[in-house]
Amino acid sequence: MVVVRKGMPPVKLDEREFKRRFLSRFYDPAFEPLQAELDRVADAAWDGYSHSRKAPRTVKAGPGFADPDYDLSVEWIAARQAIDDAQRRHADVSGASRILLINGSSRNEHTCPGEMSKSWRLLQLAEEVIRREPGFECETLDLSVLTAEFNRVIYPCKSCVSTAMPLCHWPCSCYPNHSLQQNNDWMNEIYPRWAAAHGILIIAPVNWYQVSSAFKSMMDRLVCADGGNADPSSTHGKDPKKAKDIELAGWDFPRHLAGRTFGVFVHGDSAGAENLRRILTDWLEDMGLIPAGHLALLNRYIGYLAPYATSHDDLDKDAATQEDVRNLASAVVQSVRQVRNGELKPPDRGLKEPRQK
Repeated sequence: MVVVRKGMPPVKLDEREFKRRFLSRFYDPAFEPLQAELDRVADAAWDGYSHSRKAPRTVKAGPGFADPDYDLSVEWIAARQAIDDAQRRHADVSGASRILLINGSSRNEHTCPGEMSKSWRLLQLAEEVIRREPGFECETLDLSVLTAEFNRVIYPCKSCVSTAMPLCHWPCSCYPNHSLQQNNDWMNEIYPRWAAAHGILIIAPVNWYQVSSAFKSMMDRLVCADGGNADPSSTHGKDPKKAKDIELAGWDFPRHLAGRTFGVFVHGDSAGAENLRRILTDWLEDMGLIPAGHLALLNRYIGYLAPYATSHDDLDKDAATQEDVRNLASAVVQSVRQVRNGELKPPDRGLKEPRQK
């Protein structure tokens, strides 16, 4: 018999504490003349919170879902439609080859650091190579805007997978949660970008032996792409008992992004670059993506143990590293061509894993 374990302390706020936190967003004295209006807004927000209105706008799931009568969030449906459209573009043999360029740095000149990142410069070198290739398109995903743009956010993964894989939905249905003011989640735009791409090219700096916090947020939220459940009605939203029953009955762990190819360039200044390159490579291969060859899986140090203040000057002088990135871009281009024309296929295709995650 499946048991859903409970026992953590409660997190529900009383009305006074909820409104204190809610109104703290309007700390600027410019809001003081609007206090009466803000109090009414806080009353409405409290009503949504106290009644747990996670998805206030829903429609019936309809045909094609396990429970056609289940009330699905219209926002989740829109996110799912965007992924389906992106997947159709990906599968269109007559369409352009698409490479998603990912800047994994949190540093942005338009906020506190006051200077662009080296990752951004390296990404531009890769983009120049790809844009010269006939039949190729590239799109940039700049994760540094999480630190610089107004209300740009990726919410943390809630680890639904660890309860049961079918409880993790593709795309993620944990957000938005309007009762908790967890809305405007950027991942609903990021999932289709991955789905449309034929190749993924990542430039990532080392932050304390790991990726940046911006990158890790995206990385964690992509867990639903590797085994996620495309039908929230089957678990009636977030019913852990139903999800456990489905998993134990036999779950096939669909790899929604498998077959795309990738390249990774990790750069550091003192330590951790090789380990991070391995982490990213293992992560992408674990999702079923295909490495684009030895020259597409690189780690380098720029200005090793040199002052941070002159690191861009060190990159200016490092012609070999710049050429490494150009080779990386070319390798990803070649591997995308080979995947799309059937020359490059995973050697383990058709095999079934005896032990799923």
